[in-house]
Amino acid sequence: MKRRNLLRGALAAGLTAPALAALTAARADVDQTLSPDMPQDLADLEAAAESYGYGYHGQQPTRVLADLVTDFTTLRPLLTVPQSAPVRARLCRTAGQMAGMTAIVLHDLGSRRESRAWFATAARAAAESGDDQLHAWVLAREAMVPLNYGAPKAAADLAERARHVAGHRPTAAATLAAAVAARAYALNHQSEQARAALEAADALMDQLPESERSDTWLTYGEQKHHVHLSHAFTTLGDTRLAHVSQERALELSAPTSTMTRTLLNIDAAAWSHHDGDTEQACRRTVAALTGLPPDYRTGLVRRRALDLYEAIPAQHHHERAVRDLWDVLAA
Repeated sequence: MKRRNLLRGALAAGLTAPALAALTAARADVDQTLSPDMPQDLADLEAAAESYGYGYHGQQPTRVLADLVTDFTTLRPLLTVPQSAPVRARLCRTAGQMAGMTAIVLHDLGSRRESRAWFATAARAAAESGDDQLHAWVLAREAMVPLNYGAPKAAADLAERARHVAGHRPTAAATLAAAVAARAYALNHQSEQARAALEAADALMDQLPESERSDTWLTYGEQKHHVHLSHAFTTLGDTRLAHVSQERALELSAPTSTMTRTLLNIDAAAWSHHDGDTEQACRRTVAALTGLPPDYRTGLVRRRALDLYEAIPAQHHHERAVRDLWDVLAA
């Protein structure tokens, strides 16, 4: 409880240097135990990982981050003592899930370097667990860091690694990897590869078992699929299909899915710009941003809105709606 309160206090001011130092210390404690030459209740830790998979549920990202890292550190004493191979594998699998979800929150908050470090720990844990699907999921989620922060080629490379590790079976990780690859190729102006990856993602989605279709960070439901399709089709300039996927994703998104709904609204604004209504695009984006609590106006959401602003030709930057968008981004 003391560690949890300390983390919450450190993170209350955001991702400051002391907060990042506390996160690094927590990760390093467990990361050091994952060396391949090193040889309570596990079920409770597995249940905790499952519960975190349901996302923010309206909570502030920094609060979720503090709770996640606190539970992650409780794995260390279990990993430092000899365990049977099956128990060790389960512990590493749980460590991989928790580290991966910590990386997701850091990605959403805009802390790219810390996110990549946590993904690296998650990948080590997943590899040691022997769970190829978890390893593929970590790689696919990691690909979304360069995808969303301006390095689509690196994102495509990571997504293709994830597809290779996942194999050809219809799994959540394989479907996610194909969808992320499609988005990366679209951003890299490789439309043929993007559409091929979209077809693969759709085919896998059609065959995905019900057990992997729930709406969590660790699985791949219809809502998540349409979130990825919305962004891919928007980037490809296919506004009709983008609109279909965006509407379906919004229909399936819970009212508490604040970040997802905002990103979808910014996608809608992007295709308004693509269709020639830049003023409406800016106004929709400003409305989406100003309707958010302050904790949500940074990181990924700001990056996506900034992408829209940067897509507007410089000669239009003096226009009122475009200036209003810049003022919100600069605040």
